[in-house]
Amino acid sequence: MTAPASDVTLRTAVPADAAACAAMHAACWREAYGPYVDAELLEERLADSGRWVAAWTKHLVDGPPRVLAEASGEPVGFAVVGPSRDDDARIAHELYAIYTRAAWWGTGLGQALWDAVRPDGPCSLWVLEDNARAQGFYRRNGFAPDGAREHYAGLDAWEIRMVRP
Repeated sequence: MTAPASDVTLRTAVPADAAACAAMHAACWREAYGPYVDAELLEERLADSGRWVAAWTKHLVDGPPRVLAEASGEPVGFAVVGPSRDDDARIAHELYAIYTRAAWWGTGLGQALWDAVRPDGPCSLWVLEDNARAQGFYRRNGFAPDGAREHYAGLDAWEIRMVRP
């Protein structure tokens, strides 16, 4: 698979990618969540790089496939869809994560990642309530808020659920 830029490749991540992907994921959190959450709390969540690598390793071994975007051999984004974790039998799938480094925002890479993991049938996701940029992307892809709202204690921020029928 090839993403919008000729030097970006999409492929399935493998366990050997765990360390590089964990570092990229943490950088994406800083860029995406920095404007919306307490900086000290965010850095506290990101401080244990070993925990991030272990989580990535576990997900790459036991979880649904993660599509990785690479530019010049470096990870710059990823996306993953799996079974819905919500108690709503009408929604079989959930977009667990889609991230690109800020330098890639607006390039079409996020769209390429979504296109690579988009499931058939209804799909939900959770997004920070204050993150209008991300919500705009999801709206352009057919998602709409369904009224569900939760406090994400890990970042002390509110999230809303969006659903694509």
